Amino acid sequence: QVRLVESGGGLVQAGGSLRISCAASGSILTINGMGWYRQAPGKQRELVARLISGDRADYANSVRGRFTISGDGAKRTVYLQMNSLKPEDTAVYYCNFRVNWGQGTQVTVSS
Repeated sequence: QVRLVESGGGLVQAGGSLRISCAASGSILTINGMGWYRQAPGKQRELVARLISGDRADYANSVRGRFTISGDGAKRTVYLQMNSLKPEDTAVYYCNFRVNWGQGTQVTVSS
């Protein structure tokens, strides 16, 4: 079983930046495959970014060029650096690894 704990969410003005973190514990041997999803009110949960391997990552078109996912394997932690934030980025951001989910962290971008 894998436990995922997010941190770092908050309120930021449009155009600002925020970094959120996800620390994994339990039966996890690699951070490859860890990723971030988000869910805005009334919308379906969607993939934001996912680590593939090494420096390779996959991004949603809506965040490519603004968000960067990275990880520290030794700490079993994944980060999501979010720049040039927009009000439409407002959502609960969830960390994911295979079938495991974190509790979510709220990111609110004011206009």
